[in-house]
Amino acid sequence: MTLKSGGEKAAAYDIPRPKEYLMKASRIVVKVGTSNLTEEDSRISEAKIRKLVDAIMALKREGREVFLVTSGAIASGLGALGLRTRPRQMPFLQAAASIGQSILMKTYAEYFAKYNQMVAQLLLTKEDFMDEHRHQNLMNTLEALITWGVLPIVNENDTVAVDEIRFGDNDNLAALLSISVKADLLVLLSDVDGIYTSDPNVSPTSTPIRTLTSVTPELEALAGSAHRGSGGLVTKLEAAKVALKAGIPMAIVNGEEPNVIQMLLRGEPVGTLFVPMKMVKTG
Repeated sequence: MTLKSGGEKAAAYDIPRPKEYLMKASRIVVKVGTSNLTEEDSRISEAKIRKLVDAIMALKREGREVFLVTSGAIASGLGALGLRTRPRQMPFLQAAASIGQSILMKTYAEYFAKYNQMVAQLLLTKEDFMDEHRHQNLMNTLEALITWGVLPIVNENDTVAVDEIRFGDNDNLAALLSISVKADLLVLLSDVDGIYTSDPNVSPTSTPIRTLTSVTPELEALAGSAHRGSGGLVTKLEAAKVALKAGIPMAIVNGEEPNVIQMLLRGEPVGTLFVPMKMVKTG
């Protein structure tokens, strides 16, 4: 399926990015997907972790505050167990997460320590956002960590969450966190270069859509599934809806591309950037 040119959809290709806003964004939530952290055998890739840590520390050196939302706990747990197939039963997935989360945090801590950067782990469920008292406690903790210069690393609490309180993916968790901490920008690192006019693996004429102001039914129809992650473009579009409603720009960029976050913050045409309509004229 291809986006037609005409009317509002055609304008998506011509919308200028709010470069000045992006350059000044001081509080950023970065969400990294499983495929950007692991090898094909699901084991944690230290090279990918190192690359992510370098990118985040580059942001912090510029004086920006960063909150990291990470996937990869279940995958790293399965990799450590030598399991090539993802179990379907929830208890086994939760057990894998409990194994993988410690591996994930140990790796993060080691690489951030090379920069003398302290990290903190926060494992959340929907209840932490839905319950007013718990949500306020969460926000107080996050602000204290930022005040101390500690990097918050957030993940879903897969080991205890049941269907009623699960996010199911970290894209929506990252969107809710962005609202709670009043982020200036949400960046989703993925294994795709944003959203295309059609499936680039099938259509040779497919082109990337660089800037959008809304999530349309047509865009949702284009969304596919991401390799190895629990979320795909569908969940990223859901996150975009949440972020846009709150007035927060959200970008989907390819985490494999060198310096992609810095390029995004310079206003360069990388990935797909969802821009709240109120910011369109500020570019």
